[in-house]
Amino acid sequence: MPLFTSASGFQINGGNFSDVAGDMNIHAVGLRRDPQSSLEFGHRSTVSVGRLVGAQRNGRQGRATRMLPYDFTRRHSHELEPPRSWPMDPTRRVVEYSMQDPNGTGRSPQGDGNRSNSDIADPLFAAWDHPTNISIGGNVNQIQQYGEPGLHILHRAAATDAFHDSAERYPQPRCHPETRTKMLENLWRWSSNTDFSRAVLWLHGPAGAGKSVIAQSFCAKLEAQNRLAASFFFKRGHPSRGDGNKLLTTVAYQLALCQPELKTAISQIVEDDPSIISRALSVQLQKLIIEPCRQTFIGRILVIVIDGLDECNSKEIQREILRSIGTAVREKPLPLRFFVASRPEPHISESFLNAFRGIYSTMNINQSYDDIRKYLLDEFARIHREHHETMATIPFPWPAPQVVDRLVQKSSGYFIYVSTVIKFVDDKDFRPTERLKVIVGTREPGDESPFAALDQLYTQILSQIPAHQRLLRILTVLTAKLGLSIGHIEQLLGLEPGDVRLTFRGLHSLVRAGKPAFMFMKDWGNCDDWSCGSQIYLHHASFYDFLQDPRRARIFYTNCDSCKTDLSRCILQIFSYQSTSTKTDHLVW
Repeated sequence: MPLFTSASGFQINGGNFSDVAGDMNIHAVGLRRDPQSSLEFGHRSTVSVGRLVGAQRNGRQGRATRMLPYDFTRRHSHELEPPRSWPMDPTRRVVEYSMQDPNGTGRSPQGDGNRSNSDIADPLFAAWDHPTNISIGGNVNQIQQYGEPGLHILHRAAATDAFHDSAERYPQPRCHPETRTKMLENLWRWSSNTDFSRAVLWLHGPAGAGKSVIAQSFCAKLEAQNRLAASFFFKRGHPSRGDGNKLLTTVAYQLALCQPELKTAISQIVEDDPSIISRALSVQLQKLIIEPCRQTFIGRILVIVIDGLDECNSKEIQREILRSIGTAVREKPLPLRFFVASRPEPHISESFLNAFRGIYSTMNINQSYDDIRKYLLDEFARIHREHHETMATIPFPWPAPQVVDRLVQKSSGYFIYVSTVIKFVDDKDFRPTERLKVIVGTREPGDESPFAALDQLYTQILSQIPAHQRLLRILTVLTAKLGLSIGHIEQLLGLEPGDVRLTFRGLHSLVRAGKPAFMFMKDWGNCDDWSCGSQIYLHHASFYDFLQDPRRARIFYTNCDSCKTDLSRCILQIFSYQSTSTKTDHLVW
């Protein structure tokens, strides 16, 4: 409710305002006293000042608004009481705005005429240096806001280390300039499309396929064009980057920073209701992101990048995030696009099908042996050049073409293997030639494993499977390379129909199932058939090496005596049964 209106001829002394005609609002933000006591009318008048005193007209901040330090009110509130003996001439309807000397020197805040701006060190003097008068015609409303600014509240609730350019993620991985170019072009084309029925894109691929690298490169391109609304890079087990409840407050905080109009709207929402940061994710999305974007003219399409959704701390929160986004994009068109990257976990795939029902785009990270070869050749050339002291006698090109070919095949067309190789060979404390010998197996590794990062990835994924013993038995069959279908594996191991699929439900980032003929299809990555006649294939050739190396696989080592004995026993039982049974048509090898 306005405290005073129709104050034509209104005058303020002691501010830095612009001449304004028409309706006007005066903001006094951060006051910690009752609004009615801030302005007293009748025979006396006082105005108390908080952090910001500024003029607004038609919802726009005046270009010369007075700024004071954030903690000014708390530090100087006892110094801001103006004398209560100022007369007010009711015939002129004038409110006089002034302050006492905060230092008790007897000089007014306006200065004594002998001090220059550079001499004024106290922020109070700097704020009051050049007072001006303003005459306003029209209606005037007094608006006061209380408590902490909304942007400060959001900042505390945000996971700033999840930003694409956070210091914690330095150095951020990026695509090699000559790799994944077609995929990045397709992503840019999607982000610029005005078809609001495709406001969400799901980029999926197996573990180590390079999803985060692509997301990072996409963020860099969006940011260069001022179209990156927000980014969140999840990390499993991290106290803030693994917390799905921090996603939307983090997005809202970044969104407020990228657009001045959104900053005002989002900050005001949080100031009015600070509890919004702890409400349900669907409420946060609607109140902090969707509604401000619908009510504000942005003028361009902004993109929210969410990487590694599968590394969020809870599957239920992962589902809730997708459900909330699905509900939002089904309503009125938004100037927003949602980019989500994750492994092809079943619960995420099901959530996309249920939450979006065909109103999203999908992109699979397919194998790219050509990109792998380009990356290896460029990186080996760089290592040869930078390790000039230890590589001076090594002829170039290095290594030999057959070594590069072997590494390309080992990579299975994904970057996780070759990036691990390059990191190991590039160690400045060792000779690159000796380190490469460890990679190709012509020299025994020392205490340090060349594939430590890769082994950690495989171990982390396998450890999430609760049926450990059954998983180990099935993996033993796979590493034996018997070429059995899913149905035959279940019969061989004495499992119930469907047990293989249930056991591998959390391993879709490492394995895929399908009919053998599907392997020759161009879009093999999108095939996923777990029927009894399908076979299981590993995404990474290096996964075989991991499972058969006791130092790397440890509890998941499949070539141990107990595993081989169990498999041999099962095979003998099958052949014994076939030789004595008259009905063998149900078991075809």
